[in-house]
Amino acid sequence: MRVRKVLVIRFRRIGDAVLSVVICSTIRKSFPEAEIHYVVNDYLEPLFQDHPDVDRVITFSSRENDHFFTYVKKVFRLMREEHYDVIVDTRSTLKTLWFSILSPGTKYRIGTRKYYNLFFHNYRIRNHQDESLDEVSRNLLLVKPLEKEAPLVYDADFRLQVTEGEKEEFKRYMIEQGIDFSRLVILCTPFTRVVDKKWDIRKMKEVLSRLVWKYDAQLIFNYSKEEKADALSLFDEMGQDKHIFVNVEADTLRKLVAMISLSDFFFGNEGGPRHMAQACGVPGLAIYPPWVNMQKWLPSRDERYQGVSPLDFMPESERGMLSDKEIFDRLTEDQVWGRLDSMLRKMMKDI
Repeated sequence: MRVRKVLVIRFRRIGDAVLSVVICSTIRKSFPEAEIHYVVNDYLEPLFQDHPDVDRVITFSSRENDHFFTYVKKVFRLMREEHYDVIVDTRSTLKTLWFSILSPGTKYRIGTRKYYNLFFHNYRIRNHQDESLDEVSRNLLLVKPLEKEAPLVYDADFRLQVTEGEKEEFKRYMIEQGIDFSRLVILCTPFTRVVDKKWDIRKMKEVLSRLVWKYDAQLIFNYSKEEKADALSLFDEMGQDKHIFVNVEADTLRKLVAMISLSDFFFGNEGGPRHMAQACGVPGLAIYPPWVNMQKWLPSRDERYQGVSPLDFMPESERGMLSDKEIFDRLTEDQVWGRLDSMLRKMMKDI
């Protein structure tokens, strides 16, 4: 059988979608003639427009996802219009199962092994059994059944890109806002969509101040609409320092990719922008709360992409006596700065 058309299903958030694109990249390298479709939530579509490993982005809106019959009707229509040789269901939920239920003739219906998908996914992969695997490795295990068709060329390097024209346009905008590209530009995420994942803002402020003091760094605060008030407040607390930019705003995901690509370094709380930075080849350091498995969500052994967690500095014997918040609060400015300063000194030396 020739692998002619492939559907990869990846709902959820930015980080999940970025890390799962390695499935598309591996299929592209292994079956260059295959047409690859990628299913994501509609707000993520701009990230994968013109992606070299995605031929078509199929989106579902919140309204479609929230109304069962609307959702199933759209899936039904898609599976009747397209004739997929391969379905890779990265979620394998009762909801995403409908893609395989409505396409029983697809030879490879692949998903994570669950008790309820026995009769619908004919390849059920135990990709969450080994806790030592990172998220990219787990995703790539879902492609393994296709080794029956041809030797696979696995690609663990997840990528995002925008056109040179888009980058040049955003660069002009950044210069207009006062960014000097002859000096260090650091994209910072002092805030998070999930409040509990935000490191103590007083400690964050201290580390940001050290970046300005030691490296004369220009800090671009990246924030969502919901976080703008906090960003402006932190800007005021830091004396509206001319090194800090709250006026460089990316109002689309493609502009955010352009902004990240034009930055020299990423620093901040763990989340979608961290994955995007790595996907753009931008080095960085992310702060991980103790309940986020850094080994799982930092899928790289490249020293340019690092994380720091309070668990790095705490003996295992002490952890059971403290709550997650108490453990997170133990992470100090000096511990974070030690990692950050080390990375930047090496980076500046290599430039």
